[in-house]
Amino acid sequence: MSEKESKNNNAGLRRDLIYLILQYLNEEKYNDTVHEFERETGSFFNVQYIEDLLLAGNWEVAEKYISGFTKVEDNQNSRKIIFEIRKQKYLEVLDRLDRATAAGILQNELKVFAREKVYKDLTHLITLNNFREHPQFLHYNSNTARTMLVTELKKLFRANPILRYLILPNMPDSRLKNLINQSLKWQHMLCKTPLPNYEIHTLFMDHKCYQPKDSYAQPSSSNQQNVSGSRAEDFKSVQPCQPIAVPARSPLPSWMLNIPNVTQPEVLGATMEVQTNQVALLNNLRTSDDISTSRPSGISDRLTLLVTSPGGSDSPVFNLTDELPMTVVRTLNQGSCPRSMDFHPFTQSLLLVGTNVGDIGLWDVGLGEKIDSHIGSVYDLAFSCPRKKLSVITCGDDQTIRVWDAITGAKLFTFEGHKAPVYSVCPNTRENTHFILSTSMDGKIKAWLYDMSGSKIDFNAPGGCCTTMAYSTDGKSQNGQTHIVEWVESEGLVERTYQGFHKRSLGIVQFDTAKNRFLAAADDHLIKFWEMDNANLLMTFAAGGDLPANPSIRYNKEGTLLAVSTNDNRVKILATLDGIHSLRAYETRATASRIASEASCNIGPLSAFASKISTKVNGDTRNMMDVEPILSEDHKSMKTWKLTEFDRPSQFLSLVLPVTVEANKIMRLIYTNSGDAILALGSNAIHLLWKWPRHNCKATTKCPPNLWHPPSKILMTNDSTYGRPEESASCFALSKNDSYLVSSSGGKISLFNMLTFKTMMTFIHPPPVPTCLAFHPQDNNIIAIGMDDCTVQIFNVRVTEVTTKLKGHSERITGLAFSSVLNSLVSAGADARIIVWQSNEWIGLKSTSLDIPGGRSAIALSDIHVHFHQDQIHFLAVHETQLAMYETTKMERVKQWLVAEFSPPLCHATFSCDSQLVYACFLDGTVGIFCSSNLQLQCIISPTAYLPSSASSPVYPIVIATHPQECNQFALGLTDGSVHVFEPLESEGQWGTPPVLDNGSPSNIPTAPPAVASGSGGQPDG
Repeated sequence: MSEKESKNNNAGLRRDLIYLILQYLNEEKYNDTVHEFERETGSFFNVQYIEDLLLAGNWEVAEKYISGFTKVEDNQNSRKIIFEIRKQKYLEVLDRLDRATAAGILQNELKVFAREKVYKDLTHLITLNNFREHPQFLHYNSNTARTMLVTELKKLFRANPILRYLILPNMPDSRLKNLINQSLKWQHMLCKTPLPNYEIHTLFMDHKCYQPKDSYAQPSSSNQQNVSGSRAEDFKSVQPCQPIAVPARSPLPSWMLNIPNVTQPEVLGATMEVQTNQVALLNNLRTSDDISTSRPSGISDRLTLLVTSPGGSDSPVFNLTDELPMTVVRTLNQGSCPRSMDFHPFTQSLLLVGTNVGDIGLWDVGLGEKIDSHIGSVYDLAFSCPRKKLSVITCGDDQTIRVWDAITGAKLFTFEGHKAPVYSVCPNTRENTHFILSTSMDGKIKAWLYDMSGSKIDFNAPGGCCTTMAYSTDGKSQNGQTHIVEWVESEGLVERTYQGFHKRSLGIVQFDTAKNRFLAAADDHLIKFWEMDNANLLMTFAAGGDLPANPSIRYNKEGTLLAVSTNDNRVKILATLDGIHSLRAYETRATASRIASEASCNIGPLSAFASKISTKVNGDTRNMMDVEPILSEDHKSMKTWKLTEFDRPSQFLSLVLPVTVEANKIMRLIYTNSGDAILALGSNAIHLLWKWPRHNCKATTKCPPNLWHPPSKILMTNDSTYGRPEESASCFALSKNDSYLVSSSGGKISLFNMLTFKTMMTFIHPPPVPTCLAFHPQDNNIIAIGMDDCTVQIFNVRVTEVTTKLKGHSERITGLAFSSVLNSLVSAGADARIIVWQSNEWIGLKSTSLDIPGGRSAIALSDIHVHFHQDQIHFLAVHETQLAMYETTKMERVKQWLVAEFSPPLCHATFSCDSQLVYACFLDGTVGIFCSSNLQLQCIISPTAYLPSSASSPVYPIVIATHPQECNQFALGLTDGSVHVFEPLESEGQWGTPPVLDNGSPSNIPTAPPAVASGSGGQPDG
């Protein structure tokens, strides 16, 4: 490094130290000292401090502070700033009729501006008996004048080249304290004989541990330290940095790279000896984000196996819990004995059932109806999506595994190689590689790729009998005690053995897990529950007393429904409280949707807002006020139905999330995928994370969450080097396991660790500026980035570079969404163009243009946001003029809802978690809730029901987010920086009531949407 570079580096470090001292003084509330330090160093111009001084009339202090940064002669802006302050001081002295003081100000302070015409005008004022005689000051008010002065000076501050860059850099809270703490802990780690408990008495010299006279005192490791002493509590927030040896891991298991077929040694007891080149099968991937398995409740980093071993006993401990499915809500008559079951990976109310005679039945649990069936030999079955094609995997007594097309029933693959009946299969995906794990009665575990190349591995499971992964589990007991073990796959060790089984189970014992929290097994005519981290039995449940000795059992993805087979060839559906609410809501939506598809009449307007909005279906646009009621004979008995409108807070449940950090506008808002937290991004580039207490396990309006920070108290703050965040596009995307966040506020894109809030990396320096972000659904190392230069960039985190640029738009990109079924990416731009891209080779497939209503070309360049339906085939396009539903493969619009001209624009809209509803917010604060099957409005929440009436400026929602499991819960991010969470009353259980005929069945009634004010929309996620 050259001498010049060294000096520049030292100057930068000195400047950083000044910032740290400023932060420390501010945190310690040394207010006078911190402002004097700001002035003397000239490092940070505190606009808020100046504003407070001017509004209080402290003219001398304000001018002294400004003098530390600029002088009258520096530039025209500086001259104007000083003049305006002295002029206001002069006028207020005149207002008090203190002519002597006014003359002194005129002579000593304003004389420097004597050459300017305004100085002569000010001199003339002192000659008047009352300066209000001058026409310009006829209605002079000192308080109003001070406010106007502050507004004018803030503009001059921003325009002044000397002051505009004197801002504080973004840095974690208590940074100086943390640096000192780290230094002390490193000093302690370097001690020759570190003491377990040591004290820091001074910072004036390096720390050393002095051994006590007792020669038998033993030193301990540095991670047991406890800092104490005078004010030592100020330096406790950072743990010592200790190097951790991390073994290297292959990005893919070696058997996926076509290694020869091999046989693993048998696992005995609690350990498993495996060869190095074969343990890769079960090594957990440690990239930036693990890909979730196809099975809903799978565990990515551990196997739970059912085994048999001689001897042993169990001592169950019973602890009741409210989170277990203990209510029978449905009984399904299958007709033959159910042997295996699996819930649909996306539509969680669909249940696939395999029987002892080979039948496969598909049930709609929400309605209790059997949808379809086909024939195939079945012992176990599972849904899978290899190559984005929904399939069903079955296995049976013929020792084979078969893969079927879930839509056509055609057989796709047959895997042979087991030497005994195959009792369990488990599909999985890692690094875009799809494979199947299977287990047979003789204890063999095999892995298969979808390529007909045979088994890739073959090893014996613990206990030597039928075993498999926890989310696809069956086992058969022999002459020993039956139990389940949790197996650390990467180490080949049994971590935990779950006790509480019948000693000699009579058949296949099936079990499943709920969101890595609870384990359920069917044994001895009972359902038995464990907590995943506790080997002792939690409780048992008979479910009505008609269960076979070893019933089939399966959880749905969210752990809210549990299917269990009975003695009379039926299937019982057990539900938690959340599951009961979800089924009720689903049943209502499904019934309304069915009636909507059958209804053929148009009913006149039922809302006072109808005259302002029009509805468009299949290209026909009509103002609803012009539609006369046309009723068929079948509908003459229809009851009068009214749109549900909420205009009082007592009509629903709501919660305003607590805020301790100013967020300005909420630009982006999302629930975490676990459903227990809400993440927001403010216009000041700061992220806010609210977490609900653990005993709730999910977001709710019944109790407030905590604004969460890691122990270091740092904030997740986006880079704002390249512009003001409030004037830039804000965007973020959250990984599927809630561990990582990519975000931008007009600057570089930051990758954050959600547990520590630390910035792991930054990439893509503007220009161009990122406008939207989306994770690839199968590989979270791939990020799609929409830019303001009309391109979509595909960024690979592994190699930290842009691998592809997609071009096709003529304006900035405003929306991105991946389909996990169609293997495609949908992009939307401000040019009103929507393009579908193939996400393997990144080629354009189809495109269309959003139909902007005539006469609205001025707003044609507004943002379009896109959100995929739960079926991953249809998507919702949101524009301030409309909601439009498209079928992706044909790019055909199937539904459209238009906001009429001169009516309030949409700010944002999105699907509910089950895609049965569309939640939309408007510029005047109105919230509309639509039925997604026909985009019919069924509920309105008025802004008067939740917005503050005392707001000094208009407040409205910018973004709306929906709970990932609760279809009736949503949250709004507002322009005042607040976040509101909404739920219907428990007595209602849903938003609005569908139209009802005399016989009590719902009906479809086209309804007008709300009247809302005009303005610009926000930037929601999408």
